[in-house]
Amino acid sequence: MMIQKIEALLAEVESFAPKTLAEVEEFRIRLLGKKGTVTALFEEFKAAPSDQKKSLGQAMNRLKTAAIDKVNELKAKLEELAFASVDASSLALDMTRPAGADKVGTRHPISLVRNQILDIFQRIGFVPAEGPEIEDDWHVFTALNFPPEHPARDMQDTFFIEKDPDILLRTHTSSIQVRVMQTQKPPIRVICPGRVFRNEAISYRAHCIFHQAEGLYIDDNVSFADLKQTILYFAKEMFGEKSEIRMRPSYFPFTEPSTEVDVSCNLCGGKGCPVCKYTGWLEIMGAGMVDPNVLEACGIDSRKYTGFAFGMGVERIAMLKYGVKDLRLYFENDLRFLRQFTPVF
Repeated sequence: MMIQKIEALLAEVESFAPKTLAEVEEFRIRLLGKKGTVTALFEEFKAAPSDQKKSLGQAMNRLKTAAIDKVNELKAKLEELAFASVDASSLALDMTRPAGADKVGTRHPISLVRNQILDIFQRIGFVPAEGPEIEDDWHVFTALNFPPEHPARDMQDTFFIEKDPDILLRTHTSSIQVRVMQTQKPPIRVICPGRVFRNEAISYRAHCIFHQAEGLYIDDNVSFADLKQTILYFAKEMFGEKSEIRMRPSYFPFTEPSTEVDVSCNLCGGKGCPVCKYTGWLEIMGAGMVDPNVLEACGIDSRKYTGFAFGMGVERIAMLKYGVKDLRLYFENDLRFLRQFTPVF
């Protein structure tokens, strides 16, 4: 009868005492395998009388559970004994084994260029300064001599906070310069890196988020010649000793006179190529002498002190330095692109 077979198998499971893992595996297959004894009993169960199926089913479930638990218990016990018996010397690290090729992480190109810019200006006395990304209208526009009707104040160019139209995401790191001028007395010499935001359509040459580094120097008798020499020093350190600069008249509300600064193309040596549009020059920054109105707004006597300011896009410098032609690559986290840059050791 089936009940007698089940009881006999239960007794066999309880008394089973193997000495090796191989014996346990053989026992498992013999009882629980596809053609095992327990599997065969379940097939035989289908033909059992209806009035016996409940008791037989319960007994068979007890048998299957007992067999599985026994196998798992014996496996764990024998594996523990086998590990404990291994000689400790055989577990020692094999120092002759070839090392694996570990993948080394890299810094983002924007971080690399930002750090290089800071390093260059710190060598000549500029101190890094930072400020909030969420600013107010006074620090971003009014203190910097932007007239009320200036287009930069429009929603088309600036991200304003809806609940308070006076609060906005800064459009340039010049707001850091304002905060420095409010809290420090000349001489002031700072370099201000940071992320800025402008309401622009994203394309290969523009993005709504980008990074800037702006410099400010205020002291007695600061001249335009000081500005020119500072920028020339930066260009040579960043792009190579043979680099040259040129300055073109421009307009910025917070500087007067103002200039756009170009550097000789480091890809063609100034001879002309598609990157510089065959002009031999690449635009790198805007600069100028700090407008007296800005100094006065920040509590600095414009009759005693003069100064210069400059600002550059970090992405722009990185594009020129590495020959990157699409600004969007900096934001897409494509590892094929990012792994091309200097490893961090």
